[in-house]
Amino acid sequence: MDRRRFLEAGFALTPLAAFLSACGKSVKWPEGMKPIMWDRDICVTCNMVISDPRFAGEMRGGPKDTVFKFDDPGCVALWLDDKAAAYPWMKESATKLWMASANITNGKPDASADVVWLDGFKAHYLTKTSPMGFNFGAVAEPQDKSVDFSTMCNHVVTQFKKGRA
Repeated sequence: MDRRRFLEAGFALTPLAAFLSACGKSVKWPEGMKPIMWDRDICVTCNMVISDPRFAGEMRGGPKDTVFKFDDPGCVALWLDDKAAAYPWMKESATKLWMASANITNGKPDASADVVWLDGFKAHYLTKTSPMGFNFGAVAEPQDKSVDFSTMCNHVVTQFKKGRA
C-alpha cells in the first residue's frame, strides 16, 4: 500500500474511531461542572495533581463562573478560609461545590465513571486517609462520627493553623 492510500484510509476511519471511543464508560458530570482531567488538573490550594477521584472537588461561581479544582476536602477548607476576602461570592447560595463521594471502591482515574458527585456544602465528612493528609472524605448520608461541612472546615483550618504556630 502506498503512502497516499494509507493516509486516505486513516482519514476515512477517523469518524469511526471517534464514534467507537464514545461507546466506553461515560463520566456523568453534574450540570455546570467542568470535567476534571485526572492526573493533569492541579489543586488550587496545594498545587498537587488531582489523581484520586475519591477526594476530588470543584467549586464554581461568581460573576464570571470561576472554577477552582481541589484534590482533598481539606484543601477546599483552607481555600475558603484564605480566599474569602478575594472571592466574596464563595459564600453566596448560587456558588456550587461538588465533592466526590469517598465511598467508591476503586480510586484509579480510569474509574472516574464510577464517581458520585455530592453537593459539597450538604455532604457529610468521615475520617478517611486523604491525599493531603487532612483525612476527610465526603459521603452522602450522615454516618457514625461524620461531621457537616462547616465542622470539617473548622477542624482543618484549626489544625493547619496550629501546625504553623
